[in-house]
Amino acid sequence: MLNKALFTFALVALLPLSSPSAAESNLTTASQKTGTEVTLMGVHFRDAQLGWAVGSGGTVLKTLNGGQKWKKLASGTSVQLTNVLFVDEKHGWIIGANGTIRSSLDGGTSWAAQLIDSPVPLYGLSFVSSQEGWIVGGNGTILHTTDGGVHWTDQPSTTTAALYAVQFITPRRGTAVGAVGTVLATEDGGATWVAQKTQGSVTLFDVHFVDPSTGWVVGNAGAMFHTTDGGSHWVDRTLPCSRTCTRLTDLLRIRFTDPKTGWIVGERGMAYHTTDSGFTWVEQGALANVSLFGLSFPNSLHGWASGEKGTIVHLKLGR
Repeated sequence: MLNKALFTFALVALLPLSSPSAAESNLTTASQKTGTEVTLMGVHFRDAQLGWAVGSGGTVLKTLNGGQKWKKLASGTSVQLTNVLFVDEKHGWIIGANGTIRSSLDGGTSWAAQLIDSPVPLYGLSFVSSQEGWIVGGNGTILHTTDGGVHWTDQPSTTTAALYAVQFITPRRGTAVGAVGTVLATEDGGATWVAQKTQGSVTLFDVHFVDPSTGWVVGNAGAMFHTTDGGSHWVDRTLPCSRTCTRLTDLLRIRFTDPKTGWIVGERGMAYHTTDSGFTWVEQGALANVSLFGLSFPNSLHGWASGEKGTIVHLKLGR
């Protein structure tokens, strides 16, 4: 699990934040029965029906009906799993502690180990096809495959900071983020990674670009940075406390469903929503009484968040 000792940083500039009373009236949320109490670090949905979640103790869950029923799958490992990604109904990967990478060719029914040289914890992954992908983790680790994970090669990150998330928006252009304000960018598929400045040393937990120019990173104590030029410049959009909060919320995952509509989840189950490209973020209140580490939106109407104590929450937006 991410070390809570990392969740410290000094507040800088502030972004307008609406109060809980402004929460979306067309949003409904429902906690789903998962049959487990372990922390679910990652969740991924291919569409509004098919999804997976992973967590502590090698836990892998799968649903075929939008989470009405979750089934536990045998993962072949007992380590903490931190993330899951499927590029289609069959081809997927789970990652986690001790350099764990396991792949599936049958939708998660069976998993095969993929070996790397270093037992570092692995946190984030991004694939642009069933063959090419990247994984990031501790000690500045960046791994790359062009054969579906049969072979993984190290890419030079030029940092020893833990990297928690990575996103490739094209096979050439990607961004990775992590501890001590680390933001790395590549325009050549990871052959070279260049550090970008964010004006702070906050720990960053997630990154999401909606196009090659426009992206967001989020982190501890409300940290948020925004770019409109591919990361050449990052603008501080840190979320302030609302009238009801006693301390700043750690922001753990961010996703946009279109250039205007975005979601953030984080510590203590808090969620935020924007419909104006991030100019304002509306506090949705707590989706659950636990921290939420995973977030997936297969479309603009359905999303899922996962977290502590086996929590999975379904977010549904009405028309």
